[in-house]
Amino acid sequence: MSHTWRIRTVTDAARARIAVARLAAAHGVPTVERARLAAALSGRLRQCLIKGGDWVLTLDAPGSPADSGSLHVTLVPAPGAGAAGRAPWTVSVPCPEPGPVSGAGTVTKDPADLSQALLGADEDTTAVLDRLAEQEELVAYHREELHQTNQGVLALHAELDAAGRAQRDAFAAERRARTEAEEARRRLTFLADASAVLNASLNHDEIVRRLPELLVPRYARHVDVWLFDDEDDDRYRPASRPGAAVEAARTGRPQYAADRPGGLPGVDDRPASALDPGRPLLCVPLVARRAPLGVLTLSPPGERWDPDDAVMLLELARRAGTALDNARRFEHNRDIAETLQRALLTDLPATPGLALAARYLPATHGLNIGGDWYDAFRQPDGGLITVIGDVTGHGLHAAVMMSQLRTALRAYAVDGDSPGRLLTRLHGYLRHLQPDLFATAVIARFHPDGRTLTWAAAGHPPPVLRLSDGRVRVLDAKPGAMLGIPLRQEIADHTERLTPGSTLALYTDGLVERRALGIDPGIERLATVLGSFGPAELDADLEDSADRMLRPLLSDSERDDDVCLLLCHLRG
Repeated sequence: MSHTWRIRTVTDAARARIAVARLAAAHGVPTVERARLAAALSGRLRQCLIKGGDWVLTLDAPGSPADSGSLHVTLVPAPGAGAAGRAPWTVSVPCPEPGPVSGAGTVTKDPADLSQALLGADEDTTAVLDRLAEQEELVAYHREELHQTNQGVLALHAELDAAGRAQRDAFAAERRARTEAEEARRRLTFLADASAVLNASLNHDEIVRRLPELLVPRYARHVDVWLFDDEDDDRYRPASRPGAAVEAARTGRPQYAADRPGGLPGVDDRPASALDPGRPLLCVPLVARRAPLGVLTLSPPGERWDPDDAVMLLELARRAGTALDNARRFEHNRDIAETLQRALLTDLPATPGLALAARYLPATHGLNIGGDWYDAFRQPDGGLITVIGDVTGHGLHAAVMMSQLRTALRAYAVDGDSPGRLLTRLHGYLRHLQPDLFATAVIARFHPDGRTLTWAAAGHPPPVLRLSDGRVRVLDAKPGAMLGIPLRQEIADHTERLTPGSTLALYTDGLVERRALGIDPGIERLATVLGSFGPAELDADLEDSADRMLRPLLSDSERDDDVCLLLCHLRG
């Protein structure tokens, strides 16, 4: 269905606008869309009136209520109105619910009808304004919700940002803690390793040499060790000492000398050293048992020390002082032990037709004193007693007991007893006077005739006899038990006939026993070495032969036990 209006005047325009609005309402156009259509059409009609001329307004509507199409409004210049070439204006409005349209498009020129139509248009405007108010309220409501949501989002972002910062701070603190723990572990590991190195030696010169090797270049660029007792030694006497080192020696407190304070815990700050103003110095006393031993002077590997490194260096200096004190005490006791040992080992007697040579080597570990001993002396009838023995244990107690056994043996031998009888009496002596001490021994007696050898053993490795024809025998006849055990025993004598050129070797287990091999292979090696000598070599120089015999038997430099060897050679 189509409706057409010719527009020339304002009244024509008003009537056309009112008709279009009524038709739109009749075809079920919603109020808002109808108001929007009326407003747009009013604006376009106003422009047409301003431009002037005739215009034709056409409205095409659906033909029936079941036709849910659209309203098509077209405004074009009238043919022959002098407005040719002007573009038409067209608009389409949906009409979902078409209603009755009879008489809707008829508008009279009556002013009352026009006024009523104008008031009706205000109703549409009022409805639009009401809808607009509702929408504004809804927008305001949603704006408030959006504002609250934004506030919540901002608060959430602030919380997330704070949580992120806290997490970053926690990660940074964890990294710092991990780094500090790793540094602490590194310092403790170094301190433990350095302490093990310093305490592994009982030679104070070795400790002084090791200190710079441990500290340079990781913790110090230069290290100087000033030992008070070594000032007479040119190796430890520099041209001058820093004032901080002298102050540390005087007060017993660590001193830090630099052009600015070091802030090191437990360390006194002093001005820079006049000897080297540009180099900081850390001077730490070496103290043991509250007695000053010296001063350790260090210069940092960089500009200055980390405070934790300085604490570690102070502890290392304390341990170095203890190690130096232990080394000096050991060296002092070792000197005493060596003096006592030399005093206990007697000179061998000169005997016509019989050459004697003895060797004693202390263990390489611990004090150089033990219970191994040898002796040789004459009996009243002219016979020669040779003895070698071993008191259990090491140290001064074993050495004193060895001296008592030697004295008791010499006293018993005055009565002219045989070797077996002498060992039996020594056994009784130990049982009654030293029940907690044991010993082993071999006694060999060369008779005055020079051709007879009587010997007896008590728990000791057997003698080895080299005959004049070069054959070697191990004298392993049944020996007695160890001296001092809680058992009564009579130790038997054994006799051998000798010929000129025969050699008897008495020894202790330190010469032949090795932990991994036992004692029997060592005795076989001794027999082999002794058999390798010719009679002329033994006759010529028995002392040199003793040294040459020890070399293959003691090829390893480390010995856990003392070594004692006594050679008796019947000259040809």
